[in-house]
Amino acid sequence: MSGSCDVVVVGGGQAGLAAGYYLRRAGLDYVILDGQSQPGGAWRHGWDSLRLFSPAEYSPLPGWGMPRQEGEEFPTAAHVVDYLRSYEQRYDLRVRRPVRVHEVRRSGERLAVETGDGSWLARYVISATGTWECPYVPDIPGRDDFAGRQLHTVHYTSPEQFRGQRVVIVGGGNSAAQILADVSRVAEASWVTLRPARFMPDDVDGRVLFGVATRKAAGGAGGGVSDLGDIVMVPSVRQARDRGVLHARPMFARLTDRGVRWADGAEQPCDAIIWCTGFQPNLTHLAPLLPGWRQGEVATEGTRSVDEPRLYLLGYGDWTGPASATLVGAGRTAKATVADIAARLGG
Repeated sequence: MSGSCDVVVVGGGQAGLAAGYYLRRAGLDYVILDGQSQPGGAWRHGWDSLRLFSPAEYSPLPGWGMPRQEGEEFPTAAHVVDYLRSYEQRYDLRVRRPVRVHEVRRSGERLAVETGDGSWLARYVISATGTWECPYVPDIPGRDDFAGRQLHTVHYTSPEQFRGQRVVIVGGGNSAAQILADVSRVAEASWVTLRPARFMPDDVDGRVLFGVATRKAAGGAGGGVSDLGDIVMVPSVRQARDRGVLHARPMFARLTDRGVRWADGAEQPCDAIIWCTGFQPNLTHLAPLLPGWRQGEVATEGTRSVDEPRLYLLGYGDWTGPASATLVGAGRTAKATVADIAARLGG
């Protein structure tokens, strides 16, 4: 499989589909190459209890809002997957899968997109691979000495696998708080954070965050979403607080064969450690174009790469647009990106 087109989009999750919507509407010749076997992006791999922070109507992709899920105020991950699948079909987006992109390199006036199934030549490339495939685990002393189980957020599915065990959950964000709420129902769960956890007010959910992000994207005054805190008090997290388990200890200094140890010598034995320590951008395919990609964020003007002006990056975090890693934020940044590409292609 190979071809040539105006734009190749790498990644068929929410950011890639939003780009496809605007590319189709602009009448540009494009293709979306998705490495997964089914629609849904990273939402296909979330844990069982994962839900959106807001009602469906506050999490739309461009053109068609997410339908409400019967019996659920906050949609489940499975509902989001169904929405993305239907969205792709609704707009007849040109998605090819499973196609794994190995490398994007310069080829004269075009960019060559090398895959396991052939090559594509494009005038522009939009990278929308997200972060889920690049989990980050800090290099803590003694990590290889620990005899228990270690896993990252990407491998967590449900609390039942930890029933009756002693579990340490590491991380100060939403994933850590929600997984703590899950696991603490069936296990002796402890929470450890590098910095004190910052909780949003109880009445702040995705509806408020939607409004804050909208004003910020429009250039309005005031702070961004991060100024409100790091952890949304979804029902499960509020219940964990009411049960008295939402208390974090400072980060430990090292792991031992039996558990964790703090700098003052205090130790805590445990059977498992869940690293809810975030992700890094999945940019390995862009190594020939971005010499500094291994350091995380890359230099951009808006979503356009400074090092390679024919390359755009969507959905990796606020450095590619306000709230660009969310459903609604992906649509906003995709619209601006495609408008810029269309202008450079002569309208």
